[in-house]
Amino acid sequence: MILDWLLNAPRRTLALVAGVCVALLLFGAYLQHVVGLEPCPMCIVQRYAMIGVGLCAGIAAIFRGRGSHLAGAGGALLFSGFGAFVAARQSWLQWNPPEVSSCGRDFYGMIENFPLSRAIPLIFRGSGDCSKIDWTFLGLTIANWSFVWFVGFVVLAIALIVAGSRGARTAGLRASQA
Repeated sequence: MILDWLLNAPRRTLALVAGVCVALLLFGAYLQHVVGLEPCPMCIVQRYAMIGVGLCAGIAAIFRGRGSHLAGAGGALLFSGFGAFVAARQSWLQWNPPEVSSCGRDFYGMIENFPLSRAIPLIFRGSGDCSKIDWTFLGLTIANWSFVWFVGFVVLAIALIVAGSRGARTAGLRASQA
């Protein structure tokens, strides 16, 4: 019933996803600036993925038309999939901490191969340890919750894409029969 309500109104659904992303980003800022938790490089990457999901969903929610909704859901799907991958990797690091507590060096080594090697590390600067667990809620860490939200966005984006393409086929059939 709730899924039908969401899928029958893609603009409302995309606006809801954008709103949830904003709320999650604000909560992350609260944990950093009020509680005093230091984000690690993987946390920063997850924030950028969340910003990408929110922007894709928010921009698509503004426009009418199936094409913009499909594009927004597709963009949200890509960013959500990337965010889920990073959150899953961080969760794995938390469950199996390395002997040397560092997660940023290999990551920085990868981005040093890009032409903007001096600018990109400044964007992704985080001083926390990715394997350290600073905060939990209902037994899940921040990375675990991030993974849950990203997977939820992936499922919702796929459902929107399937519903939108099904609607396009139905509209095409009606047009050809007329």
